[in-house]
Amino acid sequence: LNTLSARANAGTVGVIAGGIDGTYARIAADLAAVLDEPDGLRVLPILGKGSVQNISDILALRGVDVGIVQSDVLAYARRERLLPGVEQFIQYIAKLYDEEVHVLAAPGITALADLAGKPVNVDGRGSGTAMTATILFDGIAIEPRYAPQDTALEQLRRGEIAALVYVAGKPARLFTGIPAESRLHFLPVPATPALLETYLPSTLAPTDYPTLVGGAPVETIAVGAVMAAYAWPQATERHRKVARFVEAFFTKFPDFLRPPRHPKWREVNLAAQVPGWTRFGPAAAHVAKR
Repeated sequence: LNTLSARANAGTVGVIAGGIDGTYARIAADLAAVLDEPDGLRVLPILGKGSVQNISDILALRGVDVGIVQSDVLAYARRERLLPGVEQFIQYIAKLYDEEVHVLAAPGITALADLAGKPVNVDGRGSGTAMTATILFDGIAIEPRYAPQDTALEQLRRGEIAALVYVAGKPARLFTGIPAESRLHFLPVPATPALLETYLPSTLAPTDYPTLVGGAPVETIAVGAVMAAYAWPQATERHRKVARFVEAFFTKFPDFLRPPRHPKWREVNLAAQVPGWTRFGPAAAHVAKR
């Protein structure tokens, strides 16, 4: 039994993702589907509670080796002094794809400014969405609510909140079952010069959400998703475990580009750099060889 336990744990890599309706969870499930090997590497997807918490879990929680987070989380943690010295301990394996900012609003709300003084759900405290919302609503005094996104969607349908904010790769499963007659709709998020210092311009198109975007694409912004890991010293078993995961990820990457894997994989450029981050050594070596 001890031998079986040692073998199982030696090959298991815990990947902390996001909520069940988000893109992170589906990406983590794809990692398990593609990378798992009989009697070898096993990827264990874990539902997470947002980018800030995921970084904390990579630092401190047993069984968490890799996490998917927003690319602006290190800068946010430094600015808010949440995790001293975090940039020395957290590195990235690869930039994945861009995540779009979705602001789903009730009928009668046509602009972000209309949400001043109104209840707006921004996901859980410490989530990537809540982090982005503090920047998005700078100068607009909303009443933030911190309910899970599926609960918030029901509250929005009942008229208990004016809008919800959700940062997720499109198309996000949370929005796919909303009928057109609900009259819920996405608000435009103009790519102002201040926002473009941190985010990228993007759109939500009818092909992404046929029941919510009826005509022209809706303007919004996007932030990068990053696969992060702890900066383990090279001689340690944890470093070898994550290096093994990295080897499998880069070797089998073409498998992520084919159905039934999430379409966001086709946006990934493995050579892309993430400003303000250091790449995990074995991942940097793979990029250098490509």
